[in-house]
Amino acid sequence: MASHIVLLTGASGEIGQSLVEALSERGVAIIATDIRPLPPSVARRCTEVLQGSITDPALHEVLEQRRFHQVFHLAAILSSQAERNPEEAHHVNVEGTLRLLQTAHRVAKRQGEPITFLFPSSIAVYGLPNLEAKRRAGRVREEEYLTPMTIYGANKLYCELLGLYYARFYRRLASEPEAGWLDFRALRFPGLLSALTVPTGGTSDYAPEMLHAAAQGKPYRCFVRPDTRIPFMAMPDAIRALLLLAEAPQASVQRHVYNVTSFSATAEEIAAETRQLFPSAQITFEPDPLRQAIVDTWPEEIDDTAAQHDWGWFPEYSRERTFREYLALNISRRYQGALP
Repeated sequence: MASHIVLLTGASGEIGQSLVEALSERGVAIIATDIRPLPPSVARRCTEVLQGSITDPALHEVLEQRRFHQVFHLAAILSSQAERNPEEAHHVNVEGTLRLLQTAHRVAKRQGEPITFLFPSSIAVYGLPNLEAKRRAGRVREEEYLTPMTIYGANKLYCELLGLYYARFYRRLASEPEAGWLDFRALRFPGLLSALTVPTGGTSDYAPEMLHAAAQGKPYRCFVRPDTRIPFMAMPDAIRALLLLAEAPQASVQRHVYNVTSFSATAEEIAAETRQLFPSAQITFEPDPLRQAIVDTWPEEIDDTAAQHDWGWFPEYSRERTFREYLALNISRRYQGALP
């Protein structure tokens, strides 16, 4: 990977900051974009930083002149925010992704070699019709319950299909070489738990928000019911999954989208973990109807057997390790002034 150049959109986000750190430690040259300025600690790890919206034609004109071998497309409007402004969510999440697929396709043709395009999708693509069905479903596979009930989930599912189209079908309609110019690979992430960045509006963010509030000695009102259960993953595992899939030989990648997961937990179980780590934590439950309705359509568990079989995925962070070794330690350091 050391000779590769990576284009990374949404570099100031929760996944973006951690991925920049991981890639830079591998000696990878990074072209980073975001609509917001990057934190200095992130920007200095990048070869080039371009500020602008992923929907802006001017940004794509610049990107088309660059050389890169992989794309990590992280720029997106998250689930709760998307529900409040579905038109803007569609503009950024779908039209921005379409523009980037087109840009990457043109760069690959100019370079004369395929580009690997990594897309972080979400369990929001699933839509369980009611709580009874959710509890009965068990471990949901990639092809099941693909009836998202949010604009964010619909955006993600459609972008998975757009990536498949550009990877497998667009070249045929355009009479291009059979090798193709884009190698599109997507990961459906569960709720992600980051200790190094502050939560930014995801519907599963009640889990890290509990810990951030407790570490600051602030009370926290959880916006879902105590019995709400969904799958989660520590951010280091999410970054490792992206890198594993990016580096997997093309012959071993048998599908264009994969589930990955680590553990499932209820909101009450997460609150209990938080109280054990921060005995003075003040956590109450005041469900927000909008966000509760969203998580009620997501699976309690997802099946990541395909990722395990095809490219050797497995989580390194159990629930206990996630909370005790990763979250509690790093979040405490943040509010003691030991983290930037």
